[in-house]
Amino acid sequence: MPDKPRVLYYDLLSYQPENLALLEKEFEVIALPTPAEDSDEILSQVDACFAPLGYLFDAKKMVRCSHLRAIISNTTGVPHIDMEAAASRGIRVFSLKDEQAFLDTITPTAEHAFGLMLALLRRTPWSYGAVLDGSWNRFDFGAPAMLSRLSLGIVGLGRLGKKLASYGRAFGMQVCYFDPNVEAPSPEYLRVDNLKDLLAQSDVVSIHVPANDSTHHLIDRESLGHMKKSAVLINTARGEIVDESALLNALKSNAIAGAATDVLDGEYDPGFQASAHPLVDYARSHSNLLITPHIGGSTVDAWRDTQRRVVDMAVEYFSGKGGGET
Repeated sequence: MPDKPRVLYYDLLSYQPENLALLEKEFEVIALPTPAEDSDEILSQVDACFAPLGYLFDAKKMVRCSHLRAIISNTTGVPHIDMEAAASRGIRVFSLKDEQAFLDTITPTAEHAFGLMLALLRRTPWSYGAVLDGSWNRFDFGAPAMLSRLSLGIVGLGRLGKKLASYGRAFGMQVCYFDPNVEAPSPEYLRVDNLKDLLAQSDVVSIHVPANDSTHHLIDRESLGHMKKSAVLINTARGEIVDESALLNALKSNAIAGAATDVLDGEYDPGFQASAHPLVDYARSHSNLLITPHIGGSTVDAWRDTQRRVVDMAVEYFSGKGGGET
C-alpha cells in the first residue's frame, strides 16, 4: 500500500472531531499549535498544508515546503495566501472562495448580523444586565421604533447581503442597498447609486463587502458623517472596512446612535489582545456599542460543513479525482 500524503495541520484551527478523523484516515497528519512553530524540517516533508487566517502563506513559505502540492483553507477569501506564487509552482489551493452553491447553504453570519441589529436596537444585553442587578423597568430600554418602520441599508448585496435583505423584508423593513455590481434582484429592494445616499437614508446600515484595497476604510469619518444621528451601524464583514478611530469618535460625539461589530481591525495579527483595543475599552462603559468575538459563522454545523468541504477537496485531489484552484 502506498504511503499516505503528509498534511500539516494547526491546532488553532480547532477542526471538529469527525473532520480530524477523516484527515487522519486519508493523510499522515503532522500537527503544530500555530504556524509560528513551523520548522524547515517539517515543512520540507509535507505534501499539503493548512493556512490559518492571520498567518501569511507567501512565496517564502512555499519555497520551504519543497514537496508541497496543496494548500487548504476553509475561508471564503484568501488574502493570506499568495495565489500568484502558488499558481507559478503548480500548488493547488482548496478554499471556499468560489464555492457559491455550497456557501448558499451556510447562513449563520447573516443570521448573526440580524441578531446584532435586534440586540442593539432593543438594548437586549444592557436590559439583561439590569435585571441581574435587580432592576425591572421597561422604560429604561425603549427601542427607537418598530423594525417595520425602519429602513435597512445594505452595503454589498452579495451572498450574505441578499440573505440579510430577505430577513429585513420578512420583518417589514424597507430595504435598500449599494452595490454597483448588482442589479436589484427583487422590486422589493431599492438600488441606491452611491454610498453617500444609502448612508443618508438608512436607519440601519449593515456591511457585507469583502476586505480588499478598494474597501479598506470604506466607512470612514466622511461616510459616518452622512449617516442619520439616529442610525446604527452593523459590521460582520471585516474590521478593516471601518475606520475604527472615526467610528469611536462618532459614538463618543453621538454623531450616530450606535454600532454593533463582530470583527475588529487587527484581530488576525499574532498577539492580538482584545482587552487593549480602543473599541473594547469604550464598550466597557457605554451602551451604544455591542461587540462579539467574530462568532458570525460560529455554529457547530457550519464549522463541520465548511471544514469538511475543503478536506473533501484535498482528499479527492490526492486520490487523483479532483482539481482545485491554481
